[in-house]
Amino acid sequence: MTKIAFIFPGQGSQVVGMGQEFVLNEPACKEFYDQADQLLAIELSKLMLEGPQEELTLTYHAQPALLTTGVMIADKLKRAGIEPDFTAGHSLGEYAALVASSVMTFADGVQAVHKRGIFMNEAVPAGEGAMAAVLGLERDVLKQVTDEVSQNGEVVQLANLNCPGQIVISGTARGVEMASEKAKEAGARRVISLVVSGPFHSELMRPAASKLQQMLSEIQMQDAVIPVIANVNAQPVTASSVISNLLVEQLYSPVLWEDSVRTLLAEGVDVFIECGPGKVLSGLVKKVDRKVKTYCVYDEATFNQVLEAAKEWA
Repeated sequence: MTKIAFIFPGQGSQVVGMGQEFVLNEPACKEFYDQADQLLAIELSKLMLEGPQEELTLTYHAQPALLTTGVMIADKLKRAGIEPDFTAGHSLGEYAALVASSVMTFADGVQAVHKRGIFMNEAVPAGEGAMAAVLGLERDVLKQVTDEVSQNGEVVQLANLNCPGQIVISGTARGVEMASEKAKEAGARRVISLVVSGPFHSELMRPAASKLQQMLSEIQMQDAVIPVIANVNAQPVTASSVISNLLVEQLYSPVLWEDSVRTLLAEGVDVFIECGPGKVLSGLVKKVDRKVKTYCVYDEATFNQVLEAAKEWA
């Protein structure tokens, strides 16, 4: 029996034209874009479909844009009879997973991530924080490096544990710079500075977390109909009270993506469907287990590929 996970990408996957074919061809898909525009009182759909990319990439635009596209694609898959057994999302993507699992409505979800983007943007002034991807170093070794730098007064920590040999660090600009140098000395193959607007998933995000907690307390959340794998502990969760606390913690805690994929594999998931622009998560899943089936749905052709493959899953 095939077990399916819907997975949702995080910030960085946004691209001008995202979801365009679905929105032009199907009123039920366009409805999500129209609703986002009305709820946020901004022309989000215009940014998503026409750009410019710089505007779309702003944290408080990218987050609702990715959630809108991801949820729209998941809805289209479900209407075609493809139902997930689990959902998971990378950072921001966890909110799309929660909407797909009926924990929160699309309306609440899209407004929540828009505000989350604003809170994150306000937490650390631009230029003061940084993130970098470290390739080819074990997590224990890299943690020793970040702990050492942090003890010397600069905040830096593991932020995204994406797949074997790929870990993102986050913290003050100086802290990330120092840790990057030390990581190379410790044997890292490469260190790549990321173009981001803040030190996400680090202690520096705590000011945003308190605002997020207040905002989430005002949202009516339901228990998950489909278990969601939480970023913070890489475990399946369904209780809405637990989910709310984990979302707050998620802002300043590492995204345990590799562990989340391993949890899904242990639960018997053998098909991963990435709902949203790009193929980033599918690539990370393959680095954890090359044998597993992965699909990315971002246009009519990729959607039809999944429909074709699904004939053999029953």
